[in-house]
Amino acid sequence: MTVTWIVVPGLAETPEEFSRLVELLPDEDVRVIDPWRTPIKSDVDALRAAAGVRPDAEIGLIGHSIGGLAALRWALTRPHEVTRLVLVDSSLTSETGWRAFYPGKRGDRVVRAVARFLGRVGVPQLLGPSVRRLIVRLGSTSNHDLLSKATAKARYGGDRSWLLFWDELAGSWELAAEVAKLVAGPVGAIAPTSLLVATGGTSRFTANSWLAGQQRLADSLGGTVEVLPDSAHLVHLDRPDAIATAVRR
Repeated sequence: MTVTWIVVPGLAETPEEFSRLVELLPDEDVRVIDPWRTPIKSDVDALRAAAGVRPDAEIGLIGHSIGGLAALRWALTRPHEVTRLVLVDSSLTSETGWRAFYPGKRGDRVVRAVARFLGRVGVPQLLGPSVRRLIVRLGSTSNHDLLSKATAKARYGGDRSWLLFWDELAGSWELAAEVAKLVAGPVGAIAPTSLLVATGGTSRFTANSWLAGQQRLADSLGGTVEVLPDSAHLVHLDRPDAIATAVRR
């Protein structure tokens, strides 16, 4: 049976920026979840529905950044569904944030109020595309953004865009805590897992501790680690070929 590969993007990412990866896998069924429509923190059923896969589909998951946590939760809680798992510079289960800013807490309410105010007065529309350019500049070594100016403006300049970013970030802390419990004890059945770890560009400043954390995660999953010294965090922009190779392997 053909594997349906589902890409679970990270914070503030878009399906368009994974287009090079899709092009490198012409013989694979690759579907990219749109986190602007279906939050990455959503439960597995919602993510599955967003990908539009058949009930009997054989699934491979590619999770980047906080999408790696979502993909890992899927693979651990539904091992009968997932036959391959590729974690691309995945967030770690230790990244549980600050409890004062968890959803519903006072800090969270303050941030939401500020984000809504900024949206009403048009700050995202004014600065959104610049924020996108800064993310790409800091997060990749190639500094080549696959989003058109119109798409970047539509995605990052909406009056609720920054509120969505906060929702995903705060939700990822709870997701990290949930996955941490799943990997705390002996991990049962899980699909063969590959971890791609970026240590280039701005990632080089925390490369040692980051790689150590990724190796611990790989050990708990019985997975393999591939280090990408020529890529920063946005691996799908810098080294989509490495992700494609991991899929084929």
